[in-house]
Amino acid sequence: MASPAGTEQPIVTVKSDKLKLSLLIAMGIIVLLGAGAAYLLLYGPDLRELENPAPAPPVFFPLETMTVNLQSDDSMHYLRIGLTLELTDRRSQAALVERMPEVRSSILMTLSAKRPEDLEGIDGKLKLAKELLAIVENADGVPGNPIRVQEVLFTEFVIQ
Repeated sequence: MASPAGTEQPIVTVKSDKLKLSLLIAMGIIVLLGAGAAYLLLYGPDLRELENPAPAPPVFFPLETMTVNLQSDDSMHYLRIGLTLELTDRRSQAALVERMPEVRSSILMTLSAKRPEDLEGIDGKLKLAKELLAIVENADGVPGNPIRVQEVLFTEFVIQ
């Protein structure tokens, strides 16, 4: 009929022990996950570095010094100019080397059409740098040209 209270007690204890064991295992897993997350936050890689990798170093490509006659009404003037191109990558450098005769010719033609007054002051030089940048990037006249120039740098600039 009714079983004594002593026989039901072990069944409850076994279920209670399994529940305690499951809770202890779950708590241990949670503690380990928390410790792993804390370690990654403190000693792991900086997420800002992963999102914004360091840019590739620029490639500087010096051009040979050029000397050209300038347009002038009163007397003969010439320009001696040294240029270095700051390129975005090595692929641009390879494309520039292939197109160097065209690039030099275009630069020389552009420079020889200038007047001394066009090149005076910082504004004249900045305008010339922008013109030369466009000339180099459009050397072959094909859209999507692989030559990418960040900046045209003057290494020598003498008007006489």
